[in-house]
This record gives sequence, C-alpha cells and structure tokens, in this order.
Amino acid sequence: MAFSASSPAPHGATGVLVLADGTIIWGKGFGAVGDAVGEVCFNTAMTGYQEVMTDPSYAAQIVTFTFPHIGNVGTNGEDVESAVEGAVGCVVREEVTPQSNFRSEVEFVDWMKAKGKIGLSGVDTRALTRRIRMSGAPNAVIAHSPDGKFDIDALLGKAQSWPGLKGMDLAVDVTRTGQESWNGSYWQLGHGYGEGEGDARPHVVAIDYGAKDNIFRNLVRAGAKVTVVPAQTSYDAIMALKPAGVFLSNGPGDPAATGEYAVSVIKALLDADVPLFGICLGHQMLALAAGAKTVKMHQGHRGANHPVQRVGEGWGETSGLVEITSMNHGFAVDADSLPAGVEQTHVSLFDGSNCGIAITGKQAFGVQYHPEASPGPQDSFYLFEKFVGMLG
Repeated sequence: MAFSASSPAPHGATGVLVLADGTIIWGKGFGAVGDAVGEVCFNTAMTGYQEVMTDPSYAAQIVTFTFPHIGNVGTNGEDVESAVEGAVGCVVREEVTPQSNFRSEVEFVDWMKAKGKIGLSGVDTRALTRRIRMSGAPNAVIAHSPDGKFDIDALLGKAQSWPGLKGMDLAVDVTRTGQESWNGSYWQLGHGYGEGEGDARPHVVAIDYGAKDNIFRNLVRAGAKVTVVPAQTSYDAIMALKPAGVFLSNGPGDPAATGEYAVSVIKALLDADVPLFGICLGHQMLALAAGAKTVKMHQGHRGANHPVQRVGEGWGETSGLVEITSMNHGFAVDADSLPAGVEQTHVSLFDGSNCGIAITGKQAFGVQYHPEASPGPQDSFYLFEKFVGMLG
C-alpha cells in the first residue's frame, strides 16, 4: 500500500496499526495515547482479557483478540496476573463494551489508559488473524491519537527497525528485582485469595522469568511453601535457600537468549538432582539444559482451548488422555532435537508440536502450556500436585 506522512486518516479514525511491510490498519484508538512497537499475535480465548493483558509472557506483543466483545466484565484488582509489563496493546473488533459485572471496579478503557496500554477497535480481526496464520506474526506499531493525526512514515520506521523477538531476552525486563516469600493461594468467590498453612510444607524456590501470579498460587494450593527469586539468581544463592524443589516459570522472549545465563544454573540443579518443574519458557530452558533445541514458531499458540495429549511411557491408564489447555507461546522445543534420556510426554493435537518433556533418571519435567490457566480450563492442576508430591 502506498502512502506518505501527509496521508489523512479516514474520518473518525483515532488509532492505527502499522505493520512492518507497510500495511496500514485504521480504527478507533482507546486507552493510552501515544505509540508502542511489538509483535502482533492473536489470542482465541473468550474470557480473561485482563489476565491476558497482564501476563508478562506478552511483553513486547500486541494482542489481537479473536472474540469480538471485549470489556464487558470490566477490570478489577484481583484478576491482575502481574504488576510488571505485559502486552503493550491490543486490537479488538467491536468498540469496547461497557462493564456489566458485579466484580468490576474500573472500565477496561480507563484501566488500559492507567496501565499505559494502547487499544485499537473497529478492526476486522478475522482478516488480521488469517493474515498472521498465513504469513506469520508481524512486527508493527500500534498508535492512538485523539485528534487523528499520525506521522505514518515515522511509525513505519519504528516497525521496520524493531528487531523482533528472536534473539531477545525479555525476562530481565519483567522479573522481580528481589527475593519474595509468596503465600497467596487460589481464589474463591466471596472469599478472595486464600493463604498457605504451616511451615512444614516442602519449600519450592520459584525462578521468576516473567511469571503469572496464579502459578505461585497453584503451588501453594498443591501444598508448597514458595520463595520467588529473580531470573538471574545464581545456583549458589538458590541452594542457600535449601529448596526441596525448584520451579522454572513462564516468561517472554527467546528461550535461547534467556538461556545465556539461565541454562548453566538449570544444568547445575540437574547435576545436583534437585527436583525441577518448568512451565512454558521454563520448560523450554529445561529442554535446552538437557541438550535439546528451541525454534521460533510461525504463528505461536495463544488461547484457552488447545488440546494436548499425554504420550510416552509412565502414564499408565491415563496414557492417551487429552487435556484442554491454556497456551501462550511463540517459541517451542524442537521435538526432533530431544536427545537420549529426554522423553516427550505431551504433544499438541493442533500441530503435533512438543508440549512436555521428562528427563530420565531425574525428577525433572516441564510442559509448554499453562496448567494454572487464568484464563482457561482447570484440566492440568495435577501437574502441580505431581511436582509437590515429589518433594516429600
């Protein structure tokens, strides 16, 4: 599409998405004013847009929601998954729906503005999703200007100069800066979040590469005492906490880049026979530490209805069982690169990609999906029970 900096926006347009290939998608802006660069992806979940927008795994990404009505349950303080940066913006079909839910505290539009996130409505999200499925997730800039004036040339330059997620370590941007004792458990209507009970619980040290808070809540719910540490915490500092097991969290960016400092720590934990459980990015880096490789996916998996099947030995009567899972990842473990001693335990029924591994002779396993959900189904809580059950 040909254009210039002087090209006017269509009448009423106050927002725009400029793809790195020069495509311009106009709409109505909402939320924060300004512009932000990132990778455009899509999420197929019908619920949980606030949890999606506050998931650190979406750092440096612009989320296209395929469900057309966003905003109808508003926002609240309990459904925030992390206080650090998540998605930089979102693209939706319909103009944001007014809140209509007894738990709502702030309208989605106002919440987006307060959090510095940019939204764009009035977009044919089905067409944008098809484009991503066919051509891959593009780099782009999302912008909002109430007066409808944009410097398109400058926005295009930003989109084209942004290097993209491959090779990018984003865990350092979203991890905690210090050690934290975590005690919150799962949420119940009318009660809020519970708390763990007693100091006799097995101690899990959770490495935060960009974790969702609900992961820690599920560890507590499964019976663990949890200490959260920053992404670059050393092996010696972790072992000084006397963990019964170590958890490797989800997070954004390229696992190979984060692995530059994380993999050596994970290898040392494996050598010391410390029980390990990894989710998403943590799963990918566990695979790297075991000798496998990771690859950037064409479009990624993001949604709350992804079928995953249990495969391999060790599942007994539940072998072949299918779980419906929540996913958010743009990188994956290359199943063909798994070395001897690393068993594939789960596969995606959408495309056959790797969704789980276990390391032979070690109490170490990981899954590509998000068993804590938020949003999503609760099929996979057993993984937290399995891990905590290893710890005695």
